[in-house]
Amino acid sequence: MLKTAVVILNWNGEKFLKQFLPSLIKNTSDPETEIIIADNDSKDDSIAFLNKNYPTLRQIILDRNYGYTGGYNRALKQIKAEYFVLLNSDIEVSEGWLTPLIRMMDSDKTIAACQPKILSYDHKNDFEYAGAAGGFIDKYGYPFCRGRILNTIESDQGQYNESIDVFWATGASLVVRAEIFNKVGGLDDDFFAHMEEIDLCWRLKNMGYRIVYNPESVIYHVGGGTLPNNSPFKLYLNFRNNLFLLYKNLPKDTLFSILFIRMILDGLSAFTFLIKLSFKDFNAVLKAHLHFYKSLKKLREKRKKLLLNVEVSNHKELYKRSIVIDYFINKRKSFNDLDFKN
Repeated sequence: MLKTAVVILNWNGEKFLKQFLPSLIKNTSDPETEIIIADNDSKDDSIAFLNKNYPTLRQIILDRNYGYTGGYNRALKQIKAEYFVLLNSDIEVSEGWLTPLIRMMDSDKTIAACQPKILSYDHKNDFEYAGAAGGFIDKYGYPFCRGRILNTIESDQGQYNESIDVFWATGASLVVRAEIFNKVGGLDDDFFAHMEEIDLCWRLKNMGYRIVYNPESVIYHVGGGTLPNNSPFKLYLNFRNNLFLLYKNLPKDTLFSILFIRMILDGLSAFTFLIKLSFKDFNAVLKAHLHFYKSLKKLREKRKKLLLNVEVSNHKELYKRSIVIDYFINKRKSFNDLDFKN
């Protein structure tokens, strides 16, 4: 069986394949590692480019765009390996990037997943929005990272050069133990894209596994390569999927109180969009909530099954305060300013 499968899910990403595949191949030379391209029914010349320039590279061709979740789930079912590495196409890896990640996974079977340090491709001294130095969420489900609180991004000055347990590892560069990934049913297909890695990591942590950040590995991420940050569809996915993951994974004693407050906060966000005449964004939030309500029956069934496997429900990596209040009211705009004790 293959030791490590580095799998890039491609969708109309010919530009990024041209730009970043050469360095990935150069810096991933372990004979026990295979690079695989899974294609989500691209309409550009991605496949023609691969066939011409990388004919020996394994391809998995999907018949339509299944999104991040469905695409990876279908591709990984066709791969036998000890470790899956889910790697975005818009990433430049550094020399020896994979070795410390696999060494970490080999060292401790309780580690289900890990991620490297992620810096910005365009501003290489800054952390990158989607993952930075490891992911966390606050009590209301708002995600943030070491190195990135809401829209404030820190420069990398070595302040996060120690390896620690985190709440979630980014899907931009996620190393996950294949046996455990398959055991939990992989990513949730209903998420399509965005926050699916938070849901996966939360499920894994509830089962007692660890999620770890490893700063010995460094990669550089472009970000926003598939959906631009100002996309109403992206906004819709983020609001909807956040409600999905809260409903699925919150402990019984906090589920309804947290969801109730979150509904109020989402309503305030929608009202803000309305005041700014951002009607597309307002509609995105509305559509997200309507879809959530329509999905409650299915979510309820998922939650019942997940509750059967919960070993740990109180995670020290879940921020017990509101990151929004700490950021805007208390002016805590870097991870090291946060109070995880209360």
